[in-house]
Amino acid sequence: MTDRLILGQTLAFAGDPAVLGLEAARHEAQGALLVRSGKIAAIGPASALREAYPRIPVTDHGQGLILPGFIDAHAHYPQTAIIASWGKRLIDWLNSYTFPEEARFADPAYADLIAARYLDLVLANGTTTVASYCTIHPESVDAFFEAAKGRGMRALAGKTCMDRDTAPGFLRDTAQSAYDDSRALLTRWHGVDRLSYIITPRFSPTSTPAQLAALGALWAEHPDCLMQTHLSEQTDEISWVKSLYPQARDYLDTYEAHGLLGANGVYGHAIHLEARERDRLAEIGAALVHCPTSNSFIGSGLFDMGLRHRLRVGLATDTGGGSSFSMLRTMAACYEIAQLRGMTLHPADLIWLATGGSARALRLDDKIGKLAPGFEADLVVLDLAATPAIAQATAHADDIWQAIFPTIMMGDDRAIAAVYVAGKPLKG
Repeated sequence: MTDRLILGQTLAFAGDPAVLGLEAARHEAQGALLVRSGKIAAIGPASALREAYPRIPVTDHGQGLILPGFIDAHAHYPQTAIIASWGKRLIDWLNSYTFPEEARFADPAYADLIAARYLDLVLANGTTTVASYCTIHPESVDAFFEAAKGRGMRALAGKTCMDRDTAPGFLRDTAQSAYDDSRALLTRWHGVDRLSYIITPRFSPTSTPAQLAALGALWAEHPDCLMQTHLSEQTDEISWVKSLYPQARDYLDTYEAHGLLGANGVYGHAIHLEARERDRLAEIGAALVHCPTSNSFIGSGLFDMGLRHRLRVGLATDTGGGSSFSMLRTMAACYEIAQLRGMTLHPADLIWLATGGSARALRLDDKIGKLAPGFEADLVVLDLAATPAIAQATAHADDIWQAIFPTIMMGDDRAIAAVYVAGKPLKG
């Protein structure tokens, strides 16, 4: 792969600004990256890198802001076609929209179509890594990974497992088939190119204790894998869980009792946690994923971003319960939900959550999510004057944070000037 210098403004984080303060961020108004063999080989002032590498091809993005590619830590690619469906809370939404649509993924051709559409949509919005739930059909996993592999993307996914009669008959597997299918898919895909398999029980209400135990056993056999599921998204969901698992201390205990609580666990939503659940998640070192557009769209509640000081927290669209494919829109919703809880997030916090924070949640923070030598060259370049409304706001900015905040709050795919995946330009 040809070496290349990529020029523009750069904004690099040494770590979480909630811990390190704004000193964690370094902004270069005229910066550059040296990309070599799909990775970042150097970062610094454009003048210094151009002098050091005078014969290397240059791509100059002018005033475009170069960031790590966005990382969506919780999505459901099979729900692409039903995004923004009207008027339901979680359980009704699943029965009315999600389950009938997911049934279509028994057809490999349909799975291929939606996987390609979904990844093209997220790439157009600057997202270069996704962790997705698939459906109960192994073909849905194959389609997603084939599409991601063809685009050179780092991607994570797993077969969604459901065997309880709370799920429709046409979307149920068994405890044994969930184990067998997941194991076969893990063997086929985990570690291939930039792909990772995630063990994926949908959530406790749609799995029997036997299935949860089978997936817990699979995770014990492959502890390097992540495990993803849902936790405490809505209050009526929690009541449902308690009725199905009356012996459990709380929602989290339905996972813990079956081997599905661990440091490599990634728990989506986690809005209505009890004190024991918060303490246990922190003790075990698990990760939470905040899905703000989804939480507001289906009326789930307000995530407590204060948990970020105790736990690894990532950010996600939760497509299609979430109402946007854009991580910019997700950052804006994150800001708004924090405001409703009396917490004002700095633009640095929002950018970190969508990049380094999500990378940490997915145990990929040694590979992606930072502009630093040795990291994979997944990049997004933002146009900070993409629309007249954004441009007039940015024109009065006194620093990079005031310059980027209007794009966070009002930006969409028009603000995505360029996208690089492993150093290869896929947009712009």
